[in-house]
Amino acid sequence: MKDIEKQYARTFSSPSGKMVMEHLRSITIERIIGQNISDNDLRWWAGQNALVHFIENLIKKGNNQA
Repeated sequence: MKDIEKQYARTFSSPSGKMVMEHLRSITIERIIGQNISDNDLRWWAGQNALVHFIENLIKKGNNQA
């Protein structure tokens, strides 16, 4: 899996890649949700957050490889 981690790091280290990650964070992790969110919407939001965190972790691993 180390090769794919390097590819994620390379892809998201460009100015465009960084902009895309900022956008993904803004519409998921940094999004403020109301207390009246439905169970289904909460699960959808949590899944999106998990995916963005997964991508961020792959980028970190790829950047830490020699």
